[in-house]
Amino acid sequence: MAYWLFKSEPDEYSLEDLKAETNSTGRWDGIRNYQARNLIRDQIKVGDGVLFYYSSCKNVGVAGTAEVVSEPYPDPLQFDPESKYCDPKSPEDNPRWLCVDIKYKSHNKTFVPLKKIKATDELNEMVLVKHGRLSIQPVTESEWNVIINLANNA
Repeated sequence: MAYWLFKSEPDEYSLEDLKAETNSTGRWDGIRNYQARNLIRDQIKVGDGVLFYYSSCKNVGVAGTAEVVSEPYPDPLQFDPESKYCDPKSPEDNPRWLCVDIKYKSHNKTFVPLKKIKATDELNEMVLVKHGRLSIQPVTESEWNVIINLANNA
């Protein structure tokens, strides 16, 4: 099992939106960064843990958790001319962009803001702290445990 941080803008797709989906399961799509795509393709597996992170908003940070529940598959939005994620150069027989399905697990007891993450010594090597722009990032087991501990303590 591996651990990941998935970033989402809460006004576009929130943890509440994921929870409200059928079976609390949604498609994590719209990834248009090759490094993030490669993580989906090569490393993310069914059963992996996901920290659901809010970005590009007033309160950035970890809102809760989810679990990867599908193998990677072609992102259908790349072929939808009505989608802002359409990529007309992506061939249907060898799609460029992938997605996975994730299932809601929990909301944090306490929201873990980025400021708290940056102020926590055990998290100073976290990809989020060092190279925060990537929309999907690996998280070590110890980083996962520290964040879960922060999330469960008021």
